Amino acid sequence: MKGRCGWLSSLCRPRRGGREAGALPQPDPPRREPEPKVEQGEAEHCASDKVVMENILLNSDFSEGPHSWHPNSCQAFVAVEGSSCHHGVRSHSGSNYAVLTHRTQSWQGLEQDITEKITLGTEYIVAAYVRVHGEFQEPVGVQATLKLEDESCTNYVSIARILASRERWEKLEGSFDLTTLPRRLVFYIEGPPPGVDLLIDSVTISYKKTERAASSLINGTENIISNYDFSEGLHPWNPICCHAYVASQWSGFLDGIRGKSGENYAVVSKRTEHWQGLEQDITDRLSTNTSYAVSAIVRVDGSVQGQVEVKGTLRLQNPDGSTHYNPVGSVLASKQKWEKLEGTFSLPNMPKHVVFYLEGPPAGVDLIVDSVTITCSRHKQSKEVKEPSGVETIIKNPHFEDGLKNWSGRGCIICRNEVTAYANVQPLSGNYFALATGRVHNWNGIQQEITGRVQRKVLYEISSAVRIIGSASDTEVRATLWVQEYGRERYVCLAKNQASDKQWTHLKGKFLLHAPFSKAVIFIEGPPAGVDILVDGLVLSPARKLQAAPYPKFENVSFGANVIHNSALSRGLAGWSPMGSCRLSVQTEAPHMLSSIPKDPATQQHINGRYILATNRTDVWMGPSQVITDKLRLHVTYRVSAWVRAGSGGHGRYHVNVCLAVDNQWVNGGQVEADGNQWYEVKGAFKLEKQPSKVTAYVQGPPPGVDLRVMGFQIYAVDRKARFEYLKEKTDQVRKRDIVLKFQGSNTASLLGPSVRIQQTENSFPFGSCISRSNIENEDLADFFVKNFNWGVFENELKWYHTEPEQGRLNYKDSDELLEFCEKHNIQVRGHCLFWEVENAVQPWVKSLQGHHLMAAIQNRLQSLFSRYRGRFRHHDVNNEMLHGSFYQDRLGRDIRAYMFREAHKLDPSAVLFVNDYNVEDMCDMKSTPERFIEQIVDLQERGAPVGGIGVQGHISHPVGEIICDSFDKLAILGLPIWITELDVTAENEHIRADDLEVYLREAFAHPAVEGIILWGFWEMFMFREHAHLVDVDGTINEAGRRYLALKQEWLTRTNGSIDHQGECKFRGYHGSYTVEVDTPSGKLVRSFVVDKDHPVQVVTLNI
Repeated sequence: MKGRCGWLSSLCRPRRGGREAGALPQPDPPRREPEPKVEQGEAEHCASDKVVMENILLNSDFSEGPHSWHPNSCQAFVAVEGSSCHHGVRSHSGSNYAVLTHRTQSWQGLEQDITEKITLGTEYIVAAYVRVHGEFQEPVGVQATLKLEDESCTNYVSIARILASRERWEKLEGSFDLTTLPRRLVFYIEGPPPGVDLLIDSVTISYKKTERAASSLINGTENIISNYDFSEGLHPWNPICCHAYVASQWSGFLDGIRGKSGENYAVVSKRTEHWQGLEQDITDRLSTNTSYAVSAIVRVDGSVQGQVEVKGTLRLQNPDGSTHYNPVGSVLASKQKWEKLEGTFSLPNMPKHVVFYLEGPPAGVDLIVDSVTITCSRHKQSKEVKEPSGVETIIKNPHFEDGLKNWSGRGCIICRNEVTAYANVQPLSGNYFALATGRVHNWNGIQQEITGRVQRKVLYEISSAVRIIGSASDTEVRATLWVQEYGRERYVCLAKNQASDKQWTHLKGKFLLHAPFSKAVIFIEGPPAGVDILVDGLVLSPARKLQAAPYPKFENVSFGANVIHNSALSRGLAGWSPMGSCRLSVQTEAPHMLSSIPKDPATQQHINGRYILATNRTDVWMGPSQVITDKLRLHVTYRVSAWVRAGSGGHGRYHVNVCLAVDNQWVNGGQVEADGNQWYEVKGAFKLEKQPSKVTAYVQGPPPGVDLRVMGFQIYAVDRKARFEYLKEKTDQVRKRDIVLKFQGSNTASLLGPSVRIQQTENSFPFGSCISRSNIENEDLADFFVKNFNWGVFENELKWYHTEPEQGRLNYKDSDELLEFCEKHNIQVRGHCLFWEVENAVQPWVKSLQGHHLMAAIQNRLQSLFSRYRGRFRHHDVNNEMLHGSFYQDRLGRDIRAYMFREAHKLDPSAVLFVNDYNVEDMCDMKSTPERFIEQIVDLQERGAPVGGIGVQGHISHPVGEIICDSFDKLAILGLPIWITELDVTAENEHIRADDLEVYLREAFAHPAVEGIILWGFWEMFMFREHAHLVDVDGTINEAGRRYLALKQEWLTRTNGSIDHQGECKFRGYHGSYTVEVDTPSGKLVRSFVVDKDHPVQVVTLNI
């Protein structure tokens, strides 16, 4: 779950007293004192609770056998006392109980769908008698769980848990209530380890529908907190990703702690983060521009010395989806006594949701709450509070309440305008906005110096509302940070958006500063001269880190099983339908046309020859289709395969691709260029991150009027684990060699049999990452780079637009300093890139050149760079992405590309010269198939270009190992080394990202033609693609980073051995550097050696 578990936290209310659950009897709660008399207008808030109890479960005692219950991927039966007791176990409360057996996963158990039986605003009490049987070491946990299925996701919430044994029945208890109703709600009992039988005697889910008081009176003033003194248990309080219960005289106080103001207090325990605590939604009880006073009686318990801070906080969820946190009070609390937390707040605007919660103590410390009050005066404030949603900001006077104090014009005039005072523009919120006018440059605007308030290595969020006056067309408005670092100045774009004169537009962004700085100024800029900028507030605040999502549960995934129904067409067109008005028919192919098609990978049988013919196609998207919504699982990688023909022979090739219509989005499942002469295989892959309402798979592509033939259409889940086992064996053959350590010296005869410990210190295989000049100012980032990579590449600093942004104005300062940094740490460096063939990556002054002027600029670029760096870069990407661009070729002819290679080689013969492109390995882009890459390289070679290596960038989203390997195999026929030059995989869930990264790394490392892997970054906020990082912005190594480091450890050899009669010790290990320790009669000897990759067997002689 993300953040603070969101609305799911409101579901889970373990019913526990001050001691272990189930250890005490449950007497009736103590009688409550009469409520104070109130006026009739307030009586509705203090009415007595009306309670109705009823069990919503069907067949709760199993008297009807297993009816209405379903085993979850295991086996179940009902044991009947006297005839079929399970191992002599007698029922607890009747004559029957359920037995769940043949369990292979802890989550397997017994479930019942309760979707139609749940009502919102109702609390449900769960109770069940359970025990376990089998071979296990006690204790064994059993838990009750809710599965909530919505259109976009499935969530699991534990609502009760207990330790069960073989000896006796235990009572499992808990409760829940729903604030929103999911599409499907399933209750189930699970938990014991695989192989352990789960026994369930009876289950009840009883509801207690309560019309509660919306408020209470404190000293005659209305308290908007419900159940402020916990006299009604926890309802409607919710623990935030932790546990909570109410301690009382009848349930058991904590040792030595009695209530301050009543007979109850809440205990918040099992806290693993400081922000975990107790919350209550107060949205419907607040008014804007009203002062509220907060008071809470609190203390702490647990392993804590002295005082710790307890805070009251508001969580405000805004209509635009953003969430802000507003501190409203704090106090230093201890174990010794109760303390009073006090504070105030007011809301100028009403957010979508407002939640009050208590938080603060360190992880592991229990938070104890006696009572909470939030009272209001019902008097409107005379002056609006302009802080939107209560956000703390480091900007002074952020909404111009104090005029233009702390603000200044950046090369222009600024002024403050009140409502309707300027061009009939209404402020977005409040009474004021600022205006930047008299602008003569696009960098003119409104600014504020924030030196001393913004810190390096801290992630910040920025938000501002802007619009323009003076232009009928939309134009870009930017929030920019100017930073004076030591020895340089930098401009950092924080946020940008298209603004108009018709409505307010929001600027939102994030940033982090690596380097120490002496001055920082934030400003709004961007529109052309003469256009006024209007700013309605600017908020800049530290970003709050979200909790990482857990590893998704994969249920009922049949790896290798085709989800396409009737793929072989043995039942005609059953399951198939046309997209659009085209016509479908089943035909049979002539046997000679099938000879080139390999066996079906799933059945290992030849395709039967039946295919679908789509005719009367009047649009490119028309073809055969099939709805597969219910057959797909979230976060699972699916491989696509289909054989296609397009048109009739001799009429050229057409694009054909497999598509998935996922609700309103189009997903590429793979594509190929096909004609009518033979069958072509479409290969691809996809993954669903959110639950769709409808998924349709179809084949499309050729122009209208061109017939389309489809055969052997398959979509199946990829079994990565099976592939990994194969890759481990392949890696052993490719990346290891046999080594013989031969010991020589006068003492060799005395070494027979001693222990030999062999430790690889470094694998010589190149693992690298891109890095930028600003990165190395962050000590933590630089340290991770140096420790975990042995190759580097500059992200932008060597590109032509960086080294010569204006003609004749050279800037090698950043690349010089980066190169010195890498050389200092013995990191080899690739040069990226001499030229970039994609026009959007060419700087304006180069675009303006033609003919011999452009040629002269190219020659000057080569001379300038190689005269400075000759021999210092091991590789150079000569002309980047030639499969996707043709800027230089269009202007200077086909030979210009080969010329760049030839000239670069003349100027630096030691550098290996690479082609470099993207989408080569995943079959998703017809511009950059392996075949087209090969054609390009061969053409360059025929023109005399000394191409020395193939750069496969590796920007990929759902890698399938077999597809990647097939692409590498095709490229390998050229005999050139393949380098993965810009690898990143993107997935919002870091566990899925780690799985995808492992797929690519294992495939590349196991392939004999791949000689190096370079990642395109690793640190959050400094990546080419979002959700591709290995390290979070605060320096925490996430699951993807841990997986990368684990693989690097796996690819190091560690072994022990002994010396034989020939004075030798033999082992098999990875290429790289080693140390060996030998125990001798005179002590321990340590020697170092290096294993290279030149021969199958390497003999290393060690003199001792």
